[in-house]
Amino acid sequence: MKINIAYIISLVHKANIFEWTAEELNPDKFKQVYVLMHSKETEFEISLRKKGFTVYRIHYSGKRDMVKTIFSIFRILQKEKINIVHTHLFDAGIAGMMAAWLKRIPKRIHTRHDATVNLDYYPQAVKWDKLTSRLATDVIAITESVKGILMNMENVPEKKISVIHHGFRLEQFVAPNPTAQKNLQEKYFSAGKPFPVIGVISRYMHWKGIEYTIDAFLELRKTFPSAHLLLANASGPYESEIHKHLDFLPKNSFTEIPFESDIFSLYQLLDVFVHVPIDEKAEAFGQIYVEAMAAGIPSIVTLSGIAHNFIKDHEHALVVPYKNSEAILQAMKELIANQELRNKLVIKARETVSNEFSIHQHVQKLEALYLKK
Repeated sequence: MKINIAYIISLVHKANIFEWTAEELNPDKFKQVYVLMHSKETEFEISLRKKGFTVYRIHYSGKRDMVKTIFSIFRILQKEKINIVHTHLFDAGIAGMMAAWLKRIPKRIHTRHDATVNLDYYPQAVKWDKLTSRLATDVIAITESVKGILMNMENVPEKKISVIHHGFRLEQFVAPNPTAQKNLQEKYFSAGKPFPVIGVISRYMHWKGIEYTIDAFLELRKTFPSAHLLLANASGPYESEIHKHLDFLPKNSFTEIPFESDIFSLYQLLDVFVHVPIDEKAEAFGQIYVEAMAAGIPSIVTLSGIAHNFIKDHEHALVVPYKNSEAILQAMKELIANQELRNKLVIKARETVSNEFSIHQHVQKLEALYLKK
């Protein structure tokens, strides 16, 4: 008999990792039901429905909808005869764990997708993180660093925690569709692609360190006046501060992209990728480290989240100190000038991520947790 799993996910517009997991999970063992907390239909929902999954959308636009959402989820769990509840992200963790606990679902799993964001910026939310972990029978930490935070800073028992890294369909980054790639280049660079294109793919959050890249880029243009800065996922609570730094740049020297669904082609527009979170715990995982390396883009990084596990300086990427624009600038110049180094980093980085982060490995570990007595 199949095991009925309810995935409860909040405020997600597009999510390749969730979609890949849905497609890879063994359909002979598991029936998947998706409960999406969102105020409108999303690309994620449309994709799930097209693939034939059972999908419920609960109108959710903020905490004022929390109580009714809990009881809506409760009714869905009852209707679908759910055996396992698996929640993702903060709001879904609260609502889904409350509903599953009230329904006495025997296995209640929550994946912790953030590290110290609430501890550092929203301390009033930490009590809800702790409640979610308390109500869960199992908590998935997406890196060893997150496991340490759960145990040492939020008192989650070690026996509750499983470390399961994200998984990726890496071949889609290695070999994106050539036609889609050409179309995307024409969309953003109709007059022809400049060189070098320095890329940042990150929401505008304080802890992402984007302003240090912008300041380095400003100096880079003194040596490479045709350089272009591409900022994707360009929105978020730190936007006004980011724009203070962008104001020093010529308007034609950078492009902001609030959202681009073709992430595979987007990476191919870049000559250098930069991701420089401000400390070692800022990232819970940092999937764009893996994506950029799978896509073959030479990278400049600080070590945060999963980067600690596999990135070595001048082997997989150029590693720079936290909050250091001058180091980022020098790394940019080194990569642009040294084609041999670029090629070396690309080859080694691709080899490493292909061995460590396949979607198959991720799903195998998930299925083992689902079947564990």
